[in-house]
Amino acid sequence: MSDVLLSERRDGVLLLTLNRPDKRNALNAAMVDALHAALDGVDLDPAIRVVAIRGAGRDFCAGADLNELLASAGRAPADNERDALRLGTLLGRLRSCPRPVVALVRGRALAGGAGLATACDVVLAAESAQLGYPEIQRGFVPAMVMVFLRRLVGEKLAFDLVATGRILGAAEARAAGLVTRVEPDAGFDAAAQALINGLAGSSPSALHLTKKLFYELDGVGVVEGIALGARINALARTTTDFREAIARFLSR
Repeated sequence: MSDVLLSERRDGVLLLTLNRPDKRNALNAAMVDALHAALDGVDLDPAIRVVAIRGAGRDFCAGADLNELLASAGRAPADNERDALRLGTLLGRLRSCPRPVVALVRGRALAGGAGLATACDVVLAAESAQLGYPEIQRGFVPAMVMVFLRRLVGEKLAFDLVATGRILGAAEARAAGLVTRVEPDAGFDAAAQALINGLAGSSPSALHLTKKLFYELDGVGVVEGIALGARINALARTTTDFREAIARFLSR
């Protein structure tokens, strides 16, 4: 694993740490590539049940590396589009990853860093955390993260956030739908451990099928959604996890 991304595996959990604390863990090309490589490994390793992402130091992630962005200003549009798509594809992969992905947010999660967090399935934030999309204040556009933002908070609030660049505290971010849970700073590590351990202790096949169905229901009508749910229901009944769990329950 690259120096800009630390990786630790324990008890079914893959913990990824964004490791540029002196740059507030800003996303550069090397970090994006390292995150892609880490997700490649998840796809191939059934022993991994949960992926958790955190930032080293005081902040989760301040967004894209501004030095890299400035250096790209003179490049051909096609080159910059490929570069942007590399990050956009990463956000999509967090959503399509077969394992639950949890963002553990301390400090600031801004711009692409907020996008990285909200592309995860669960976002646990410390009480003092801040989230926002301040790209407009730098003459830039939060282009790819809007795909997730509109789904999470609705059109009116999403436009407010990207057009003004205002920053939300953790409680307001939770009320808006950007954050799943907020925990006191002092108890954050314990709460994070309890959350990821609980997910890792659940049925891997049930978690995988739950996530698969959850996102496949995007844009699906009621009748089609029920039919899709019935197919997943039938598939779940064939798994070893299901048979063993039901047998344990009936033997009580």
